Amino acid sequence: MSVDRLANQDPPAGARADQVAIGVLGGTGPQGLGLARRLALAGHQVILGSRAAERAAEAASGLADAGLPVRGKDNAGAASAADVVIVAVPYDGHESLLAGLRGELAGKIVVDCVNPLGFDKQGAFALPVPAGSAAQEAAATLPDSTVVAAFHHVSAVLLSDPAVDEVDTDVLVLGDDRAATDLVQGLVDEIPGMRGIYGGRLRNAHQVEAFTANLISMNRRYRAHAGLRITDV
Repeated sequence: MSVDRLANQDPPAGARADQVAIGVLGGTGPQGLGLARRLALAGHQVILGSRAAERAAEAASGLADAGLPVRGKDNAGAASAADVVIVAVPYDGHESLLAGLRGELAGKIVVDCVNPLGFDKQGAFALPVPAGSAAQEAAATLPDSTVVAAFHHVSAVLLSDPAVDEVDTDVLVLGDDRAATDLVQGLVDEIPGMRGIYGGRLRNAHQVEAFTANLISMNRRYRAHAGLRITDV
């Protein structure tokens, strides 16, 4: 569904005016599952995607049993059924997955939260990406979609912890389409404790993705789940 249609569509009977169906590719992983949980708690219909529909359905059942509006499909099914699609897969399968879903993702907002990172004895480090960043790679692979970068620095542990009522962090949202970044910022703002902050054009996504390596280093040193707060905004 296009950005303009999302802004202007009439909601289904009984639904909030701003409710959208959100697909999560890689929805059975820690980050995807945590984001799915928080967005479902905010009232959105969420479709978990996985390479295997059975695995997605099993992961979704755990959230559905808690009364949340979550169901599972394979990645293609999740992409087709959603208005907004979050990409939360490991970087090594990122480009090939999106290339295979180009048709299903056409005309939709695609939120890329993939961090291209490597790990060695010294810890985490940013990987070079030929396109500049994973988000730019997604945009090049999906010319018929509107790609936004967001959710790079949010702790999967905090997202999934039912004892955590508020996730205390700002989320940098980057993109080249104002309506799309505004919509994603609005989704972020619906998660208690979070605030969506516009972080620039998609070409600036590299340093946002790479900063995750610094956060991982902080978390290991201080045994924490550090996030970001932007001052004076």
